[in-house]
Amino acid sequence: MPKSATDGTRLNKYIAQAGVASRRRADELIAQGKVRVNGRVVRELGTIVNPGDRVDVSGTPIRPSDELIYLVMHKPAGVVTTMRDPQRRRTVASILPPGPRVLPVGRLDYDTSGVLLLTNDGELANRLLHPRYGVDKTYRATIGARLGPQDVRRLHEGVELDDGERAGEAKLRVVAARRDHSVVDITIHEGRNRQVRRMFEALGHPVLALVRMRFGPVALGSLPVGSVRPLSAKELTALNRLRGTEGGDSRAKRT
Repeated sequence: MPKSATDGTRLNKYIAQAGVASRRRADELIAQGKVRVNGRVVRELGTIVNPGDRVDVSGTPIRPSDELIYLVMHKPAGVVTTMRDPQRRRTVASILPPGPRVLPVGRLDYDTSGVLLLTNDGELANRLLHPRYGVDKTYRATIGARLGPQDVRRLHEGVELDDGERAGEAKLRVVAARRDHSVVDITIHEGRNRQVRRMFEALGHPVLALVRMRFGPVALGSLPVGSVRPLSAKELTALNRLRGTEGGDSRAKRT
């Protein structure tokens, strides 16, 4: 397989453009021998795919879509943020409308609801999830305790999680404070597993309910639970600024 071609595409980029995985994950799949080009296993990360080449990932043929799709879902609690689930739980795939294959941008916990982006633009998904860019995510949390000033200060400064790692600074706004519970909006820029719940658990406060209200420039707004809508042109422009391509991809579907 040639390493360069004037009209070819690097294999990891091709896989990302097909909406299968980010470039980083694509490199891992290639190194694991899970990618074939024209029937031959390819392990060389610099491989170029030319027009007419057949690419298979884990035995499934892939091809970049002619149209990039950008959706936002109000994920319900009790739904898994995967396209398939071996335990046969309900997945986000069951909520999506018919159309080109898209994948979730990151994950929301099974018992968390709110904003979930889905796209077949692997490049954008990789940028939004990369720690270097620190995309803000805002959650509304209902806490089973009254949040005190010391709790707020500790969250602002960053708390140590149960694995010994320290969560970064969080922005906090107390929406309501009652004797036995509080409602707060918390904004973080990291993406550790169950991070918000673990931050409050570090303070000794259980999270009773959690909703992601915003992912970067995309807000939940009035989107009903279990509904999906396309991103607006304004939202897509704002997301493209994060990857330094304000004009976006010519294949992008806009509303």
